[in-house]
Parts: sequence; C-alpha cells; structure tokens
Amino acid sequence: MSGVYKAETSSLMMPMFSSLMEQFSVILQSPVQSEEPDDWSIRMEVLKCLLQSVQNIPSLPVTQFSVILPPLWQTFVSSLKVYQKACIEGGEDSHAVRYDSDGGEKSLESFVIQLLEFLITMVGNARLAELVGGNIKELVYYTIAFQQMTEEQVRTWSLDANQYVADEDDVTYSCRVSGCLLLEEIINAYGEEGIDAIIVASQNRFHESREAKVAGSADWWKLREATLFAFASISEQLLEAKASGVIYCDLGNLIEQMITEDMGTGVHECPFLHARVFFIVSKFRSLINQRTSEQFLYGAVQAIASDVPPPVKVGACKALSQLLPESKQDVIQPHIMGLLLSLVDLLRQASDETLHLVLETLQAAVKAGHSQSTSIEPIISPIILNVWAQHVSDPFISIDAVEVLEAIKNAPGCIRPLVSRILPTIGSILEKPKLQPIGLVAGSLDLLTMILKNAPADVVKAVFETCFNTTIQIILESDDHGEMQNATECLAAILSGGRQELLSWEGDPGHTMKKLLDVASRLLDPNLESSGSLFVGSYILQLILHYPSEMSPHTRELIAAIVRRMQSCEIAGLKSSLVVILARLVHLSAADVNQFINLMLNIPANGYGNSLTYVMSEWTKLQGEVQGAYQIKVTTTALALLLSTRNEELAKISVQGHLIKSDAGIKTRSKAKFAPDQWTLIPLPAKIFSLLADTLAEIQEQVLDEDDDNEDSDWEEVSNSDGGLPQDIIYSSTVPSNVGPSVEHLDAMAKVFDEGEDDSYDDDLTKIDPLNEIKLVDFLTAFFSNLSNNDRSLFDHLCQSLSVSQSAAVEKVLRK
Repeated sequence: MSGVYKAETSSLMMPMFSSLMEQFSVILQSPVQSEEPDDWSIRMEVLKCLLQSVQNIPSLPVTQFSVILPPLWQTFVSSLKVYQKACIEGGEDSHAVRYDSDGGEKSLESFVIQLLEFLITMVGNARLAELVGGNIKELVYYTIAFQQMTEEQVRTWSLDANQYVADEDDVTYSCRVSGCLLLEEIINAYGEEGIDAIIVASQNRFHESREAKVAGSADWWKLREATLFAFASISEQLLEAKASGVIYCDLGNLIEQMITEDMGTGVHECPFLHARVFFIVSKFRSLINQRTSEQFLYGAVQAIASDVPPPVKVGACKALSQLLPESKQDVIQPHIMGLLLSLVDLLRQASDETLHLVLETLQAAVKAGHSQSTSIEPIISPIILNVWAQHVSDPFISIDAVEVLEAIKNAPGCIRPLVSRILPTIGSILEKPKLQPIGLVAGSLDLLTMILKNAPADVVKAVFETCFNTTIQIILESDDHGEMQNATECLAAILSGGRQELLSWEGDPGHTMKKLLDVASRLLDPNLESSGSLFVGSYILQLILHYPSEMSPHTRELIAAIVRRMQSCEIAGLKSSLVVILARLVHLSAADVNQFINLMLNIPANGYGNSLTYVMSEWTKLQGEVQGAYQIKVTTTALALLLSTRNEELAKISVQGHLIKSDAGIKTRSKAKFAPDQWTLIPLPAKIFSLLADTLAEIQEQVLDEDDDNEDSDWEEVSNSDGGLPQDIIYSSTVPSNVGPSVEHLDAMAKVFDEGEDDSYDDDLTKIDPLNEIKLVDFLTAFFSNLSNNDRSLFDHLCQSLSVSQSAAVEKVLRK
C-alpha cells in the first residue's frame, strides 16, 4: 500500500484504532491452550491485523498500541509451553493437518511463525521498539527456546540428509529461521544492549540444558543445539561486535565452554548436537584457541571416516570446508590422504544437496594437500570426472566438480597428467557434437576453458591441436546458444594462451587467421540471436590485443559489423561489451584519434547519419552500466581521448542528457507504456565532460572521508602515489551522479581498504594489455588540468553543464 491509498486507509482506521486494540487485547490476554486450532486461528488473524497496522499506518498512536503489549506477551509466553509439548516433544496428534473453512492450514507452527514475524516488525519499528526495550532479555530468552528442533524435523532430517542440508542452507519457513530473524532485528535495534541480552540468554539456556541432562530428560540436547544454532545465526554480528570492543566478555572462552562439554556426548545419541558443534567451530574459528580448533579439525576428519549418523558427517564437512584453508600444514598433512579417500567414499553415497557439500569439502581438502599433490591426482580425478559427466546438465553440481578439478590442476605437478586424462575424451566429444547428450558439449568446452586458465604454453598447444578446429566448427554451425557461448569463451582462452605464436601452429598463419575472422563474422551477424553472441566482445578483444597487424586491414569491416550487431542487440551486457571493443580501437588510434572519428563518420548506421552518431548516443547511455575494472578504465579513458581531439564533428552530435521530471504523480505501468520517460538532449562534448566529472565525484564521495580537510589530504595522497589507485576503485567510477551507488560498487570500495592492492577484478584475458598500467585518477587529473590550461574557453564552456557535485570534483583536482 502506498501513496494516496495509504493516507486514506490511515484516516479511516484511526477513529477505530482504540476500540480495535481493546478487542484484540481481549483475544490475546488468555493463555494459549493446547490443541485448540480455532483459538490459534483467531489469534493469528489478530496478529495479521496488528502487523498491517504497524507496516501501513505511520502515525500509529504508540500510547494506544501499548495497551496490546501485556496480552501479547501472555500469548507469546504461553504459546511456548504448548509448542514445547506438541511440536518439540512431539505430543500426541501434534502433526495432524487441519484446515479452516477457506482451506487455509491451521497449525501451531504457522501460528508461532506469525507471532515471531509480528515481533520482528515491532522491534524493527523505531517508535515501537522503545516499548519492547525493557524486556529484550526475556524476549531473547524465549526466542531461543522456540528455535529448538521439532520432533518432526528430527525424524525427517534423520532419514533424509539431503533435506537436512537444504533446510540448513535455505531460509525456510520455520520457527527456527523466524527466531534467527528476530535476533538479528534485536541487534539492529538495540545494538550493544541487544548483544548482551543474547549472550546472557544463551548462557542461561545452556545451563538449563545441562540441568535437563542431569535430570534425565531425553530432549536436553535440543535446547543446547538451539542455543548454538542461535549463536551461529548471528555470528557475523557477534564477531564484528567483538572486534570493535562492544563485547566485553570472553566470547571465545564462552563458546569453547559450550562446545567442549559436548565432545564426550554420544555421537549416536545426539547426532544433531554434534553436527551443530562442528558448524559453530567453523563460524567462530577466529575466536577459538588453536589447540581446540585443531582438536575439532581432527574430530571432523575422523567423523568423515567413521560409522556415524549422516547429520554428523554433514557438520564435519561444513567444518572442514572452513577449517582446512586456515590449518597448518604440519597438522593436516598426516591425515590428508586418509581424508581424501574417506571423502571419495562419501561422494559415492552422496546425492543432490549432500553431493554439493562433499564436493565443496573435497575442493578444500585438495587445496590443503598440495605437498602430496602428485599422489592426489590419480585418486581423485577419475571419480570427479565421472561425477561431472553424470551431472553435466546440472549447473550447480557440474560447477562444483569443475572447481574441484581446477584445484587439482593448480596443485604442483598435476596439470599435465590431468590434461592427458581429460583431453582425449573431450576431443572425441567435440568431434561429434550433434551426437552428444544435452549439455555435454557446452560442459566440455567449459572444462577446457578452466584448463586453459594460466596454463603453460605446452598445455595450450596440446589443447589447440586437439580442439581448436572443432571449437571453431561449433561456433560456425551450432544453433545451441549455450554451446556457442562456451565455445567463444574457450576460443578466447586459447588465443590468450597461444598469443602470436598460435598463428603458426598449423603451418599457414594466413589460413588460421581466416578461421578466426570467420568466427568473428558469425558472432557479429546481426541476424544471430543476441545470446549466441554474448561473449563476442572478449573474443574480439583477444584478436585486437594479440594480432594487431593482422587485424588492422579489417578495422573498417570490423567497426561496421560491430555497429550492425549493436543495432540488432537485445542484451545490454552484449552491447556494453561491444562498446568496450570500440573504446579499445580508440586507444589503438591514440596517435591520431581524429582518424578514428573520420572513419566512423564514413561508416553508415541504420536510422542515423553515420556510425559515430549512433555509437556515441549508445555509449554515453551505457557508460554507467559498463562493469569490470579493465572495461571501465578503457571506456573512460577513451572518452577523454575523443574529447581531447576537440573535433568539431563531436559538437554536432546531441545525446541523452537528463531525465525530465513529470508532474503527473505516481507513474503506473500503464502510464509508463503510453508516456515513456523523456530526456533532454545535450551536445556530445558536454555529456562526455560530465561523465568524466562523474567519475571523480563518485570516487571522492565513496572513498574519501566526508570531512573536507581529511578529504583533501587523502585525495592528494591517492592521486599522487606512485603505486596508483587500487583496481577496485575503478569500478565505482561510472555511476551516474543522479543514481545511488549499488551494492556491488560499495563492495568494491570496501575491498580497497580491506585488502589494499587487490587484483580480484583482473581479467585473465586482458591482463597483458598495457592499458592496465593506466592510473585512472592520475589520467583524469591530467586530462582536466591540461584542458583547463590549454583551452580555457572550452573548459569554462563545458563546466557550465556540470552539476554542483561534478564541478566540485573537478575543482578539487585542479587545486592539486
């Protein structure tokens, strides 16, 4: 509900609100009774009404709403007793499905979930959170109890390990998950006080589980498992709070106390508790002392090899996948071969969700066993290849299998025996692609691309000799877009590894070059569906980078084909990748960019006077959507090169400027259909100038402190440093000034400071390009300074079209 409808509803509801609260209080004030579905149903409807009121009535009178709190608390506390007996302990007829007159399910668990959901909404409301604030310790205390495993869950997960893994990984509809969400909201709302409440409540519940165990309760372990489950669900918040000094207690010691006490508990009697202990060790490994962590690492290795219930093996796998990458070599090496053999045995029994988990653990184990790598390959590779072949049409499992094979490939001394094992079979598959099962050809090409990544020259040549021509034929003849995409990526990887020498590997460089140009022609065919051409950009980039002299005579035809492909393109990502190619061609003509401009002016474009007009209208619209450090650097600097020519033809082109705001109120889909967004038109030089200024503004806004004095000193340090700006920063440079930064942009900014010089955005296919050496901030600083000093009248004219933030960004670099 939004806009005028929300306002009208609020005005209608307000006069009735007080009487409604009184009626709701009457319904909620009596204790919840066991096995009375009609009572649960009416309470659930009340909770739904209250939820809608909180969400949709901003002016909700808090004083009137406070009337509902005591009855609500009575419902909350009393429902736990009923839930404990009926669901957690599995009382008689507790799982019978009942339905109301409308066919809606009436279950105790759905009622409790609705109750927790309403509490989440209350705590998340700043005004109502104050009403609850005095009782958060009690709220957390009861919430943890609601997170206990039900008897139905115990039965289901004991019989089906796949379901256990799936429910653990997914945000499923359950009291356990709703409880986690409530704890997260409590931390968000109350900060340190909320964290303290969770720690205290967890300690109390832990001691209660100990007392229940001594008293002989069969379900004592459920409360302890729920306590650990609650802790694990908020591990990130707890670790952040500990690092910032918000938590004053010894959190690591508290966790160790909880987990070490259960080490002697029978694994067959309490398998889910053991699984949870393994899981929490992996979550809080940074707080647990090394000796304890190594004990659980060894315990997890033993669990994989032992006859223990499946849930324990699930927990052990999760622990190993996190602990192995950080384990010391002298600790894990004596056990690595035994662990690998045990995981292989487990792999034969796994399916669906557990298969994913075991493959993930195998990958970590292979990486940890580098010193024994030559012994690993003949044991693991055939089995993983078999798993890959059986599940090649399943993107999740096949990717997991390929990642394990990649770990084997990267182990010292393993790539050549692995390639010798793979290549003959892959070669025979690609020779007869039309006879293969669905997905096998595309999967084989994907596997080859992985092998080629950072491969030595002899391996690249071996792949070339076996698969080069068949890969080309697939691109030229296949109608399967998945096969075409993977073949294009594979061929680009072959070119990246083979470089200039590749042209002579078949004897006649001219004949090989013709094959490569035939591929480009097919992929740039405007009649080909866009998805088939999706990776043509990376392929053509390899042609430009490695064979510049061979490609030079074909530049005009290449540009014309790119323009035609752009005009028929239906995928923004494909169009952006083609813009990158054109930008790279601008750099190739850096000695005389006017020559490139004149060439574009003489190439026709359907519906436009020439290709330059069309390309620049698209480029300036797409610049903010270009992704990748290299791609952003190439396109941004190319725009600066174009503007630096001061070519009078650029000023004749008008491109999309700013969105014209409408006064028509809320824009519905029907309005958008008949009255699409309207934009101003501005000269191309002004648009380019504003895009470049946006780059500076975005970097300054997201990276530097908001304090002006600090900003100045930091900016000077960044722009004048010899090491240049970390690659991550470049990703932020093209966000339009009127659009907020995306999560991806903010993540990129975080990595700059968390990891320093980070190459995670480097593309293996483009790392040899000398343009990678350009420091974007220094380049733009020099650009604006040179334009200001050498053509002040043009500079001042272009500055008139800048926004306030853009002008400030440019002025800042000019002061340096």
